Amino acid sequence: MPTPPPHDVLDHHDHTESEVETRAELDRHLVAGSLARLAVLGLTLDEDPPDLSAVDVSGTLFLGCAFASDEVVADLVRRGASVVPALRALPYPTHPARLYTPEDLSAGFAEHGFDGMYDTVVYRHFRANGGAVPEVREALAQRLHDHGIDNALAYATHAWLSEHGPASVVGVMGGHAVPRGSAAYRLAATLGRELARRDRLVVTGGGPGVMEAANLGAYLSTRPEADLIEAVDMLAAAPDFLDHGPFTEAALAVRTKFAPEPDSSPTAWARRGGLSVPTWLYGHEPANLFAGRVGKYFSNAIREDQILRLCRGGLVFAPGRAGTVQEVFQAATKTFYGTDGPSGAYVFLDATFWTDTLPVRTLLAPLFAQSPHGDLTPSIHLTDDVHHAVRLLTAAA
Repeated sequence: MPTPPPHDVLDHHDHTESEVETRAELDRHLVAGSLARLAVLGLTLDEDPPDLSAVDVSGTLFLGCAFASDEVVADLVRRGASVVPALRALPYPTHPARLYTPEDLSAGFAEHGFDGMYDTVVYRHFRANGGAVPEVREALAQRLHDHGIDNALAYATHAWLSEHGPASVVGVMGGHAVPRGSAAYRLAATLGRELARRDRLVVTGGGPGVMEAANLGAYLSTRPEADLIEAVDMLAAAPDFLDHGPFTEAALAVRTKFAPEPDSSPTAWARRGGLSVPTWLYGHEPANLFAGRVGKYFSNAIREDQILRLCRGGLVFAPGRAGTVQEVFQAATKTFYGTDGPSGAYVFLDATFWTDTLPVRTLLAPLFAQSPHGDLTPSIHLTDDVHHAVRLLTAAA
């Protein structure tokens, strides 16, 4: 079983002084002599343990940290700190301090294949412990994990939103069963690439099909178009996500061949794959390994809400079935009630599908016309042209 990925090794862009997420941040506070009223998240303090004995820890919250001994914990509590330890014997961290990376999710694949990689191990643990209705201990552990992802998502997107604003975040939704190499997959990859090249943060639900294609396009947005064509051709050798091992192996081969140059800027990940927000509820789908950061949840309800809350720059809906339709309705509910402020355009790719198979304009147009927040409701567009879709989503900013 692979070890849960470390959660204190990536640099963070500090946007708040209330949370400590890396050892470097902790050491800066220790020099100043105080951790008072700070939250220290998920640090491994049993390795090269810091001296906390003379530090002000009144009101400090240690979440999921590992300490050198129980005596250290007892001393911290006596001096006014609160310590919430990580729950033991779990294959995932209960207090993740950052989002996942594709390397985290695929950890163990090289040594143990698909069955032994981190993402699969966690999914099987999830299924074996009740799935969406776990017993109380497992339920608490999952909620703690998802709370950590909530917090990490806010951290990860802060620098991008500060620089580009909420209207720069575009969601791409669509069918998970679209095979690699198909015309629909190539169009979604082109869409992701063109949006990223126009300073849009591409956000998907983190699955295969259209979602993987959009993140792939963003991953290769700084490269020539020929590289994207070659990458899709490589992936097309393993088109079906149900063939888990070859599907994952092909993705890792593309990542290796087209690995980006090192870049430590706080928004580099956003320009190199964007964001995906998947769920272990649908863990039978192999991980999408092309997003720059991955906010993977146990709770599908929280995950769906986070995706739609973030995407204020518009939503693209490629043809899909129940999951995509759910996202259309959930987005429409938020728009109708103005839950998250103004929405960007709703762009539906494949006009025939959204007119004949699922006549979406017939439903949404009269609904939005009755919204008490009519000034916030988006325009609705049906198109077969990816480049037209990009223009619609980038015209306002």
